[in-house]
Amino acid sequence: MKFDFNQILTTTMVIFAIIDILGSIPVVIELRRKAGHIESEKASIVATALMILFLFLGESLLKIIGLDVESFAIAGSFVIFFIAMEMVLGLTIFKEEAPETVSIVPLAFPLIAGAGTMTTLLSLKTEYQTQNILVGIVLNMLFVYFVLKNTERLEKLFGKTGLNILRKAFGVILLAIAIKLFRNNTGL
Repeated sequence: MKFDFNQILTTTMVIFAIIDILGSIPVVIELRRKAGHIESEKASIVATALMILFLFLGESLLKIIGLDVESFAIAGSFVIFFIAMEMVLGLTIFKEEAPETVSIVPLAFPLIAGAGTMTTLLSLKTEYQTQNILVGIVLNMLFVYFVLKNTERLEKLFGKTGLNILRKAFGVILLAIAIKLFRNNTGL
């Protein structure tokens, strides 16, 4: 088992971009307003567990339903592409409803560890070592926990314009990642 700094950096940045916790601050604030309280620890732990489970068991689940990782990676490139388009163009393609309890659903799943994140993990697994992806997950979830604990402070720090700039910048990065995943798994 060899840790590779470049792989850790790349996987951390890809996961960071797909989770987009900074761009989700307005959503988190709205969920907190509606529910009255968000359990940051619970949301972070559940999202981390879901991502790690899917990293290890996702491929087996795909085999059970007759899919290979490359096909899932291509499908994932489309999901990532549409998420990126939402971020860059300010569209709402994926709609989420906010139930009474928000720490697990929709915060941990699907906001943090949603379809885009799960797809990205399997896509990353086609190109990077699992231990490096795990480090990327843990680093991201530590950051997610920090953001969830300090959402109101960060909103004041970045302001509405700053959050929009971050969201669009990471959207462009995700577009490039989606294209790379598509090309690598189709041979085009």
